[in-house]
Order: sequence, then structure tokens, then C-alpha cells
Amino acid sequence: MTFPFNVYWLAFASGFLSTLLTLPWWRRWCLRVGLVDDPGPRKIHQSPVPLAGGLAVMTGLFVPLLIATVVLKFSILERQSLLDSSTVRWFQYGFERRLRQLAAVFLGALGMLAVGWLDDKHELRPAVKFGGQLFVAALVAAAGIRITLFVDNILFSYAVTILWILTVTNACNFMDNMNGLCTGLGLIGAWSFAWSAAINGQYLVTSIALLTCGALLGFLPFNFPRATIFLGDAGSHLTGYLLALLAILPHFYSRENPQTLAVLKPLLILGVFLGDLVWVVWLRWRLRQPVYVGDNNHISHRLVRRGLSRTRAVLTIWLIAAILGWLSFL
Repeated sequence: MTFPFNVYWLAFASGFLSTLLTLPWWRRWCLRVGLVDDPGPRKIHQSPVPLAGGLAVMTGLFVPLLIATVVLKFSILERQSLLDSSTVRWFQYGFERRLRQLAAVFLGALGMLAVGWLDDKHELRPAVKFGGQLFVAALVAAAGIRITLFVDNILFSYAVTILWILTVTNACNFMDNMNGLCTGLGLIGAWSFAWSAAINGQYLVTSIALLTCGALLGFLPFNFPRATIFLGDAGSHLTGYLLALLAILPHFYSRENPQTLAVLKPLLILGVFLGDLVWVVWLRWRLRQPVYVGDNNHISHRLVRRGLSRTRAVLTIWLIAAILGWLSFL
């Protein structure tokens, strides 16, 4: 049975259009309720900018998912030809095997979006914010989405999974410091994970990754090079969470798939995020500053201080991420 690859492009296009078409509505809603990023000492914008990116990207994920679920159920129950029989069999099989995990993925996405949204709205204390992230990561691990490495111990699996989700989520949050930077890196990372999963025949993971790509791409024109809407903590939390999950879902190492070096692939794909996080945390620790207080020592800021414009700095970092993603396939 050959998988119909047009479903991949449908996932990508539906995510893109859902985000693109709903963004103006979310922008107006954020302005009406006051969910905006106000100007400040470390910011370059002169007027409040709506923090609608996360809500729009989530719409780009959930609207296609709901439509696909309805179409699939209709095709199964009514035996109509909304989808060809091969596609129905593929997705019916996948949903039956991984329904619990898929539900955990998207409920966790809502949870991480809510943590970021509350931080955007109320500027949560770091301990409260971290507690919310920890709660979501623990629930996802409890649902069975866990990293399998070289230690056959369930407690170790829980711990490393939770640590991974927290690390990637916060790395993405830290990297949201210039127009389009976090969104573009998320798009490159999701695209790399999509190709990796497709090559290995993991069609559900590929579909989720391409849906993520489309949703992020639908937001990018509003955020780069000139930003009329920001991703916000809601968007950076959501993006980081999705990238962390896309690295876990394919099971790069297990007893059945003992490819030891394959675990390096997610580290390369997310190398820019993780490298920037390690550098900034180490520098703040060395200067005896709280690691959660923002500064201008990220890779993007250093490139600007070396003479690049903000747009060129972002493009340079995107290029580095793309090269690392390409190297991961070697």
C-alpha cells in the first residue's frame, strides 16, 4: 500500500492558509483586549504591537486537524469517497495506534500556548512560568511520548523527556528577539523533521511537521522583515514545544531501531536554538545575573554589533540553521 504524498502538501497548504487568513482577525482581537507588546528600553518599535502570532499559529494547526478528523470520520462511517480508500486506511491505522499520543501532543500544545499567553498578558513570575512548562511536559511524558536512549529505565526516560521539552521550549523563547528570527528557525527545524520522518515512512509525524511548517509560514510575512504582529511568548512557547515533540515522536533510538548516531540528528537540526541557549545561560551565570532576565548577548545581537543589519543577521542565522539541518541527513 503506497502512501498518497499529496496529503503532505495538503497538510502544509491548509496550515498556511488557516494561519494567513485568520491573522487579521486575531490582530484586531489582540488590539481590542490589550494583548500587545508595548515599547520599552530594549525594544525598537515605537507603538504597541499585537501579540497575535501564537494564537494564529495554533489556529493553523487546529482548523486543518478538525477538518481532517471530520472528513476521515465521514469517510469511514458513511463509506463515501471524500478520501480515497488507501488514504483512509493509512490514517485509520495511524489514529488507532497513536490516538492517545496524538491527543497528548495537541492538548500539550494548548497547554504550552496557555502558559505563554498568560505570560504575555500578566508577565508571570519566572517560577510560575517554569511550573506551567513543567506541568505540561510531565503530562506529555505521562501520555507515553518519551525519549528512548541507552538507559533502559522508565524514570530516566521521564526525566530526560521533561528536560528536553523544557530546554527546547525555553531555547525558542530566548531566541524570539528579532523580527522573524524564531519563526524562521522554527520553520526550518520543522521542515527538516518533516523530511527526516518522510524518508523513514513515518507519515503521521511528517503530516504534523508539515502542518507546523505551513502554520509558521503563514505567520512569517506579518513578522519579517517588518513586524506588524509579534509571535509573543505564546507563539515562542508553542513553536518550541512543537519542535521538541517533533524530535521525540520519530523514536530515533530504541531496541527495535538501535541507530546510536541517529540521536544526533535532532541536536543538529535544533543546533542554533540550543547553542544560543547554552551560550547565553553560561554568560549570565558567569556575570552572576539571573538566567531568566533578558539581555543583548544573543547570537543575533552579536551579529548586529559586528555591523550587520537586523535583517541580514536574521538571514545569516537562518542560513546556519539550514546548513545544520542539511548536515543532519549525512
